[in-house]
Amino acid sequence: MANQSFRTSDAGWLKMLSAIPLLARTSGNRGNPFIISWCHRLSGMVLVFFVWFHIYTLSSLTAPGAYESKMALYRIPILAFMEWALAVPVIFHALNGGRLILYESFRFRKDDMLLNWVAGLTLLYAVILAALMRMGNQSVSAFFFWFMALSVALTLAYGLYAHIRRTPHQWGWKFQRITGAFLLVMVPAHFLFMHLNPRVAQDAGEVVLRVQNPWIKLVDAALVVSALYHGGYGLKSILSDYIGSKGLRALGTAVITAAMMVAAWVGIKLMVSI
Repeated sequence: MANQSFRTSDAGWLKMLSAIPLLARTSGNRGNPFIISWCHRLSGMVLVFFVWFHIYTLSSLTAPGAYESKMALYRIPILAFMEWALAVPVIFHALNGGRLILYESFRFRKDDMLLNWVAGLTLLYAVILAALMRMGNQSVSAFFFWFMALSVALTLAYGLYAHIRRTPHQWGWKFQRITGAFLLVMVPAHFLFMHLNPRVAQDAGEVVLRVQNPWIKLVDAALVVSALYHGGYGLKSILSDYIGSKGLRALGTAVITAAMMVAAWVGIKLMVSI
C-alpha cells in the first residue's frame, strides 16, 4: 500500500469512473491519482482483513465438525458471491502494486497503458475465478502448483531486491516492496488454488493432510508473514500521511505492529500444530 505520485492518467476505465457523481467531484478537486491511491489503500486493507479472516477460518480445524460447518455456510449463494467479490479488490491491489514497483524502481512511466492492463487483468482474473467457483470439480497437484508459483514469486522478489538493495531507502520500505513483488504472484495463486482444488479447501480432512505437508507449511508461512508485514507497513504509511501528531503516530504504529505480530504468531502456531 504505497504512496502514488504519477501523472494524471487518461486510462479509459478512469473516464468511466468519473461519470459517478462522488468520484467526479473528487477527481475534479484532487485528480485521478488521488482516487487510485485510495483505491489501492482500501484494497490493501481488504487484503489484511482477508489474511485475518483466513487464519480465523483455519483455526476451526482444531474443533471436529466446526470447519465443515463454516464451509457449508460459505457455500450459501450470497456468501459465495461475497467470497468472489472479496477477491476482486485483493487482485487489483496486487496488480496495481506491480505497476507501482515498475514506476518507483524501474522508472516505467506509461501509466495510461499500465492502468488499463491493471483493470483488464483484474476483470479477466475475476471472470476466471467465477468460472472455477461455478464448476467446482477440477483439481491440480498441490506440489506442482505451489512449486511453480513460489518459483516465480521468489524470482520477482529477488529481482527487485537486487535492483533496490543499494538504494538509500530504509530497509523497512525495501522489504515492503520486496514482499509486494512476492505477493503479486502468491495472493492471486492462493485464490486460484482454493478453487482449482475445491475439495482440498472445503473438506477438513483434506485441509489437514495438505497443511501437514512440510512443503505446504513453508508456503503458507511465507504467504502469511509476507502479507501481514506488507499490510502492516502499508497501514503505518497511511498513519504517517494523515496523522500529524508524532505521539499518535507512534501509538498507532505500536498497535498495528502488535496486531500483525499476534496474527502472525497465531497463524504460524496453527500451521505447526496441525
